[in-house]
Amino acid sequence: MTRVLHVLDHSLPLHSGYTFRTRAIMAAQVAAGLDVRGMTGQRHTADGPPNEAVEGLLFHRTPGTASGPPGVREWREVGALADAIVKLAHDWRPDVLHAHSPALCGRAAIRAGAALGIPVVYEIRAFWEDAAVGNGTGRAGSVKYRLTRALEDAVVRDADAVFTICNGLRDDLAERGHPAGKIGLSPNGVDLTLFGAPPARDAALGARLGLGSGPVVGFIGSFYDYEGLDVLIDAMPRLIARQPGARLLLVGGGPMDAALRTQAEASPAREAIVFTGRVPHREVERYYSLVDVLAYPRKASRLTDLVTPLKPLEAMAQGRLVAASDVGGHRELIADGTTGTLFAPDDPAACADALADLFDDRSGRAAMRDRARAHVAEHHDWARNARRYQDVYQHLLARRNNGELSAAA
Repeated sequence: MTRVLHVLDHSLPLHSGYTFRTRAIMAAQVAAGLDVRGMTGQRHTADGPPNEAVEGLLFHRTPGTASGPPGVREWREVGALADAIVKLAHDWRPDVLHAHSPALCGRAAIRAGAALGIPVVYEIRAFWEDAAVGNGTGRAGSVKYRLTRALEDAVVRDADAVFTICNGLRDDLAERGHPAGKIGLSPNGVDLTLFGAPPARDAALGARLGLGSGPVVGFIGSFYDYEGLDVLIDAMPRLIARQPGARLLLVGGGPMDAALRTQAEASPAREAIVFTGRVPHREVERYYSLVDVLAYPRKASRLTDLVTPLKPLEAMAQGRLVAASDVGGHRELIADGTTGTLFAPDDPAACADALADLFDDRSGRAAMRDRARAHVAEHHDWARNARRYQDVYQHLLARRNNGELSAAA
């Protein structure tokens, strides 16, 4: 039985798109007969034991907290995580280290892999320098941006194999000069066993929120600037002109929460915009039941053009209609007019018209939902996606056994 140690920034029981993807990968690999565990670095700050079982998956924690000036602190994080991997390997001997971005995890795995003589797979879910720009914590072209990019390039160079979650990331790496044959694709996916028939509308919750008879446009997630929720709010007056009963339901929170609430309060459509704040994960399905169309109005940027999000796939798997901005990350997931609707980014009028047209087309909506779910089942089911990893693992192990792999320092 192949043993795989996933090297992670953070994990369950924390809830994020990152941890949900990790859970899906590990669960699919367990179902396929692999022996898998996770190891988190010092940025996993949730309270818990050093060895923690969550939802049937075992995670090991790196102890301590790194300190020091920028650069030194991150290098200490890498050292602590590498040491924790090597220590675990003395008792539980992994065959493969599968590190997930950020590059700090990749560098720690490469250091540990060299000490242990085992291959390293590095998976990039986003370029973290671009994510920092997107969420307002970084600036394009800054020293930190360039250093993060350089570290990423070094990890890609030294890893034995690389995966990205979408073509945008893979193509960008190839343009930087990395061999395309070294870079595999493992697209975002969903565990279809978690999605049955869409839940019945929770009428009591809808009445408490004042949604009326709808239709309801919804967004459920984190409120970052790049998500374009300000565009969605600005689209509401025009949408209401065509669909007088339309409501906007915003579920979640984040850095843009206060600004969005202020914007909504000043809108002519303020009575039609409902904020719920963050809701417990176990309650999310109730809010999904109220939404007729899930909207993802991401703004045009390097981040949104290169990276595919997970939320639209989950909505499609649930049999929900999806409308999204026409950026690269969405184009990889949604065929306009076939599995969803795309509209020009950063354009409230285009957003409003696309939503209104979708509501007007009553006869075509059921078929679009069916096509979307079939697309997810065929191309984004983790039961299938996980096989991509196993092929690469076996290839690397065969090369190691034949003496063809050389450990990177």
